[in-house]
Amino acid sequence: MGVNKNRPDEWKSDIAKSVDFYNDWFLRSAPRVFKETRLKTSQQVEQVLEWTVNLTQLNPEVFQKYPSILPVLRMATCPPIARDRLIGLAGVPRNLVSAMEEDKRVPPRMESGQLQENLEKIGKVIIGLIDYDIFVWLDRDDEGNAEEIRRAATIVADRLCGAEANPILRNAQEKRQLTSIQHWLQERGYTFNERASNRKFDELPPGTFVFHFNVPVHQVTSNREIRMPIDVVVMPLTAKLGDFPLLIEAKSAGDFTNTNKRRKEEAIKVSQLRSTYGDSIRFVLFLSGYFDSNYLEYEADEGIDWVWEHRINDLAEFGL
Repeated sequence: MGVNKNRPDEWKSDIAKSVDFYNDWFLRSAPRVFKETRLKTSQQVEQVLEWTVNLTQLNPEVFQKYPSILPVLRMATCPPIARDRLIGLAGVPRNLVSAMEEDKRVPPRMESGQLQENLEKIGKVIIGLIDYDIFVWLDRDDEGNAEEIRRAATIVADRLCGAEANPILRNAQEKRQLTSIQHWLQERGYTFNERASNRKFDELPPGTFVFHFNVPVHQVTSNREIRMPIDVVVMPLTAKLGDFPLLIEAKSAGDFTNTNKRRKEEAIKVSQLRSTYGDSIRFVLFLSGYFDSNYLEYEADEGIDWVWEHRINDLAEFGL
């Protein structure tokens, strides 16, 4: 028995309402979210300019002390360069650049002389490609004035945010979706479980829920146990000993193309869950945005049900 997967006659109407729901949110919230992120990013760029004395000191010592500056420096060039392009142009190991950008550190096991040499190569590429139209003081061989620095930081922040526009909006969407679920649950007597990390997912007390919980599953292809991240885990108020919680995956999309590319992800997840815990495990999607009939039919064929964000009260039909 299903809630929405068995109602194909309602899909067309729900798709239209979901698209309207997403577009309304985008028009109202996306500019604000982007502006807030740009302001925060601009402040981060100004911090990088301070650390590098407004790009007049790009040397191995600065890179070692402030390895996280690399993404900003890549957007300070003309043209801005991607991570892989920097690696190729500088001829440096991928793990060095990845460690600096993702882990905010240089590789601890890299030999000192090799590290010094590679950081010099990175600095040479950045210096050679610096956008002098933005950092106008470099042509004058000085450190710039406050207005020039502010303007340059805003331009680089725009470049950074432009490159990360989709992740920024996805994060904002996820935050809104999880907040909607939280409010709906709390209005019905559920409590957020702050200590859930100390429990197994199926040992949550009835009437509690948690976000971003790792559920152990057996991966058949590798014959090992992995931890599967689940957006929301809810133990129903009426749950009895041995009952599984409801697992909810929040999904949003701003166009139809990407959803059909990603639809297999949920099928793989539910397959691994069922092979580990049996058919009584419950996994549903929380959808907002552009999900067409092809996507819905595929998920329904895989036995996956869903709740539309514009019809959030359907969560009650899953025993919540």
